[in-house]
Order: sequence, then C-alpha cells, then structure tokens
Amino acid sequence: MANWCVRAVRRSYSVVTSPLLMRSSPRLLCTATQQKNGPRSEEEAEKPDQNTAEKAALEEKSQLETQLKDMTEKYKRALADTENLRTRSQKMMEDAKLYGIHSFCKDLLEVADILEKATESVPKEEVTNQNPHLKNLYDGLVMTEVQIQKVFNKHGLVRLNPEGQKFDPYEHEALFHAPVEGKGSGTVAVVTKVGYKLHGRTLRPALVGVAK
Repeated sequence: MANWCVRAVRRSYSVVTSPLLMRSSPRLLCTATQQKNGPRSEEEAEKPDQNTAEKAALEEKSQLETQLKDMTEKYKRALADTENLRTRSQKMMEDAKLYGIHSFCKDLLEVADILEKATESVPKEEVTNQNPHLKNLYDGLVMTEVQIQKVFNKHGLVRLNPEGQKFDPYEHEALFHAPVEGKGSGTVAVVTKVGYKLHGRTLRPALVGVAK
C-alpha cells in the first residue's frame, strides 16, 4: 500500500513538471498579456492617425486663409483701379467739354486782334458828328469788339492785358528786357499783344516787354 502511494505521487509530480507543459505555459502567459493589453494598444495606434489628420486640416486651413487674403487684396486693387479709371475718364470728359473749343477759340482770337487794331487805327479826333460815316463805322467796330468779348467771357475765354503787373512766365511771353523809368524790375512795361486764358488755362500768352 505504501509503495503504491509513492508511485502515484511520483507520477503526478512528473506530469506537473513535464517539459511540454512547461513549454506551453509561457505562451499562455503571453497570450493572456496580449489580451489584457490589446485594447490599449489600439487606442495608442489611433492617436498618431488623429494627430496627422488634425495637422493636415490645420495646414489646409492655413492655405485657404492665405488664398482668401490674396484674393481679397486682388479684389480691392481691382476696385481701386476701376475707380481710378472711372475718375480719369470722367475728368477727360469734363476737359473735353471745357477745352473742346480750344482750336475754334484760338482762331477767333485773330478776328478779335483785327477788330482791336481797326479801332485803334481810327483817328479819335475825326470821330465826330461832322464826319458821320467814320463815326458810324467806328461805333460799329467798337460794338462788334465789345460783343465778341462778351461771347468770349460766356464760354470761359478771358482777355489778359498784364501791363504794370509782375511778369508771369506761365501767362506772359517776354519779347525783350529793357530799363524803363518808373517801372520796377520784372514788371511788364509794354504789352505788344494781349493774351487769353480758357477756363483758367493759358490759351495764348501775352507778348510783353519786361522792365529790368
């Protein structure tokens, strides 16, 4: 009986210490460890993907904001260019209305000059009632000259007679410089031909002699 018990104990010990069972135990432990740690490893694997997606979204957002800023600046520049073009076009139209008669007025100045010379050439002492024909002719010339100056003023054409004024190179053209008694240096002493301005712009400078 005692011998049988000893043999039974030896067999059970040999099963427990069997090499096959010992080799399979680490695998079971590893499997259990993997099952225990498996879900956490998946979460950790998902985190890098989420970071990458967020980074890509931020980069795309930054690119879109840059494109929006560029398009906004281009739109503003286009609006400014359009407004400048409209202003320039409007200014050109206004100038065309004001100065479109430039050439016509310049041709009429020759007529005004002839009328002025004609009235100046008539001897004033002979313009009397005793000489009615000359008087009527002279009065007609004066009236024509006055009327043409009214028409000039109506359309913005102003006569320039700068005698005694300071010489202005933008309005006067100096034919000569000479010492003139009683005239300061740089003063217009003689007006050979009157000038004209059209809406503030010199159409024809006055031909003058300047004292020095």
